Amino acid sequence: MPRSVSAVADQLNQIILGKDRQIRLALACLLARGHLLIEDLPGVGKTTLAHALATSLGLRFQRVQFTSDLLPADILGVSVFNRDSSQFEFHAGPVFTNVVLADEVNRATPRAQSALLEAMEENQVTVEGETRPLPRPFFVIATQNPSHQIGTFPLPESQLDRFLMRIELGYPDSQAERELLSGTDRRDLLARLQPHLDGDALIRMQSEVQAVHASAALLDYVQALVRHTRSAPDFAHGLSPRAALALLQAGRAWAYMEDRDHVLPEDLQAVMPAVVGHRLAPGQTTDSSSRSQSLVEKLLIDVAIP
Repeated sequence: MPRSVSAVADQLNQIILGKDRQIRLALACLLARGHLLIEDLPGVGKTTLAHALATSLGLRFQRVQFTSDLLPADILGVSVFNRDSSQFEFHAGPVFTNVVLADEVNRATPRAQSALLEAMEENQVTVEGETRPLPRPFFVIATQNPSHQIGTFPLPESQLDRFLMRIELGYPDSQAERELLSGTDRRDLLARLQPHLDGDALIRMQSEVQAVHASAALLDYVQALVRHTRSAPDFAHGLSPRAALALLQAGRAWAYMEDRDHVLPEDLQAVMPAVVGHRLAPGQTTDSSSRSQSLVEKLLIDVAIP
């Protein structure tokens, strides 16, 4: 792993205890120029991880607390009439930053959720007929409560597809939880965090990730995986070309973090649950025993490496 990325990972592991794999996935997502969705129960560290990521990467950070009365203008900005100049002046919303933390994104209405779509896909927003570019780099890190909880509006598939990865933190193990209980308050640790990267360094590393080689045989494997989801009855619908690109990009980022200049099938398998897990749904003909098995695990078993 590159030294600066390793330093970021080590610092994050001091904040979020016992979740090294999830931290590595989050870093790979950002190196691949993707947006990250963290889904889990309240209180397991979703917001803390997002805040620590932004600080450790040395990026400008804005948090938006999503609620049922949130309006698109609260995210994108609004024009206000200035009496002195007799003109409307645009007041930029919190989306005009490097890292937007959309906290509890599924507590807002679909109208407010959709305000992020153009920003996530095209790194720009259109407000009142004028298109405005967003700063680079630009990431959305969203947290989401489980859909069965009261006061949530499920994210539509079109918006879920904009997130390169979805990860879950889960409960800490006994050792990590004891260290959490007996250690320093996480808020104090967040206040002491030091950036180990900056925006320019991150953009350079993202370009290096793009240059990681993917062989023809590896592309055959990616195509075989997505083709299987489109034809097998286990899946309600197949993976899209965007999902195939996302899997390849995430695999490149994972290989880069492993200090390799080429992607191996093992890299794709390492990131696949986070990349395609929120894009797959079981088919109607799938029996209950197959439903209980992870669709991603079944996909990896059914599709052989070329």
